[in-house]
Formats: sequence, structure tokens, C-alpha cells
Amino acid sequence: MANAMAQETRKSRVESTRLGFDTYSLRAFRWKALQLLDYAAGLKLDGIQISGLEDFESLEPAHLISVKNHAAKLGVALDAGIGCICPSSQSWSGKHGTPAEYLTLGLRVARTLGAPSLRCYLGSAADRLGSIPIESHIENTVKVLKTIRTRALDANVRIAVENHAGDMQARETRTLIEEAGKDYVAACLDTGNPMWVVEDPLVTLEVLGPYTVTTHIRDSVVFEHPRGAAAQWVALGDGVVDWKKFVARYRQLCPGAVMQLENITGRPPQVLPYLEPDFWKAFPKADAAEFARFVALAKRGGPHMGTMVAADLSRIPGAPPVPAQYEAALQEQQRFDLERSLSYAKQVLDVGVRWRS
Repeated sequence: MANAMAQETRKSRVESTRLGFDTYSLRAFRWKALQLLDYAAGLKLDGIQISGLEDFESLEPAHLISVKNHAAKLGVALDAGIGCICPSSQSWSGKHGTPAEYLTLGLRVARTLGAPSLRCYLGSAADRLGSIPIESHIENTVKVLKTIRTRALDANVRIAVENHAGDMQARETRTLIEEAGKDYVAACLDTGNPMWVVEDPLVTLEVLGPYTVTTHIRDSVVFEHPRGAAAQWVALGDGVVDWKKFVARYRQLCPGAVMQLENITGRPPQVLPYLEPDFWKAFPKADAAEFARFVALAKRGGPHMGTMVAADLSRIPGAPPVPAQYEAALQEQQRFDLERSLSYAKQVLDVGVRWRS
């Protein structure tokens, strides 16, 4: 009887934790949706998040339906995504019209694909130090979201706001979701971005887990530095995050969300100078207990000692362009690091369903 109960518990756990990846993980390849789906199916994954509109050859309904049908044929679930939706953010481009028009386009794409969620984000770390406080950016984003509430509900698509690139701590993201409305707004839980807001990813999970419908799962190293700490993204299992503890809690808080790995390697460490007074201008309302957990993480961490081509500098302000001769190396690193991260998730963390058959 005990053995049968244990097997049933394991079966339930496995069935509730699907595995996939976010398409940004293979950005250097510039593959489109159909090729990305074939790649995911070849690795026996359960899903992918197509996190940008540029990953489609076309946004015409006929092409989107062909992507949906191909995913169904392969047995790969789809999550959709767009970018910045905050009109006051320094990241806002206006490329697709107003924020409401951009969200409406994203909802159409997601609905046509049959995707249950549409990932988006507020902005970036620059928004914490501009002339507009982060609370006002959150308020502006909430206003935009409320204008498209009916469209989201009609499309049966949850708008999943990511804690993105240093824009919001988990508590701030939760505030945005609750003020906009939990009936149509949720979280895209990112575990790499908490480093830039001096937050332990386990804190992020505890706060945003109950709101999470899709994810960006990524590992990091963080370690003490004379100015505070330094952090760097690494392949899953190479960093300081306690993934076995994380996955156990993840299964409790957000079992229905696909664990989408957003693997980002190839970038150098970034200093987090929290020992300097100016650093805290960006975080005037930081929680001391949560920050203490981040400091503890840095104290037990260390720098990445493995090999890495640290030439993916496209998102670092003022960085030179990537030399053409590095492109092939970056492609191979992205593929290699994603595949070994997925292997770690499968073999060490017992995540995923289809690969077992």
C-alpha cells in the first residue's frame, strides 16, 4: 500500500511539472517558430515560450495557425510573448503603436496560437533611477492593462508580467498584478533577474509563485565583491541557487506553469555596489529581511570557474559590437548550455514529462 501511494505521488508530481525553454535562449541562431518547435520536439520537451513577435515569419493568421497546428502535431505546448508595455519606461519603443495596441496585437497572436499566456514586462533597471519613480511606472502600466481587460478575458489569455532586468522586485510585481486584476493579469516568474534587484530567487518564488502562469528559469552565480557583490548568469546547476529546494516549492506554488528555461550565458559578471550609498537611491523601500537573504546568498557563493565565451554584450550599455568571428562560438555555447541545462532539469531535478517515454 505504501509503495503504491509513493508511486501515485511521484506520478502526480511528474505530470504537474512540464519542461520547456524560452526562445531567447537560442537568440544567436535567429530561428523562427517552426524550426524552434522542431528543436524542442527533438529534445522531447513539453513546451516552449515564443517570447517575441520577431520569432514568427509572419503575424498573419494563416501562418500563426500553421504554427499552432505544428505544435499540436509535435505535442509541444505554446506560451506567447511580447516586450515592454509601459508608456513611461525608457524601454518603450512604440514600434507597434500604443501600449494598448501592442497588447491587443499580442493577445491576437496568443489566442490564434492557443497559448494560455502572453508574457510582457514593464521596463528595465534604468526606470528605477529616472525622473519618474518606479511606483509611477507601475501605476502607468496598470492603467494600460485595465484598458484591455475585456480583450484579455475574451481571448482567455492571461497577461503574464515578468519581473524583468532590474525593473521590479517581486513585491512590486505582485502589487502591479493585484492592482490591475488577478482575473486576467499574472506573473512570468524569472529567476535570473532577481540578482539585479538584490533579491534571492527563492524570495521571488515565494512572493510570485501563487500568481505564476509561465516562467523564465535561469541560474546565477553571486559572490562578495569589495563594492558589495557581483553576479553572472550561468547554465542551470552551475550557480548558487538551491534548485532542489526551489523545485519542491515550485511544485507546491505553481504546478500548472511550464518550467521554461531561459538560458542566458555569455555575459560577464555585473557588480552590485550595495556598499555604496548611491546604490540605494534605486531601492528606497527595500525590505531589510529580504536583502539579508541575498547577502547570505553572496556569502556562500563564488565566481563561475568554468569556461565561457563572454562576448554576448548586446544588452550592456556602451559595449562594443560582438566581433563577427565570435558568432559561431556564441551559437554553440547557447545550444550547449541550454541542452546541458535541460539535462540537469531532467536528470537531477526530475522535471519534465515527455522525455520519460
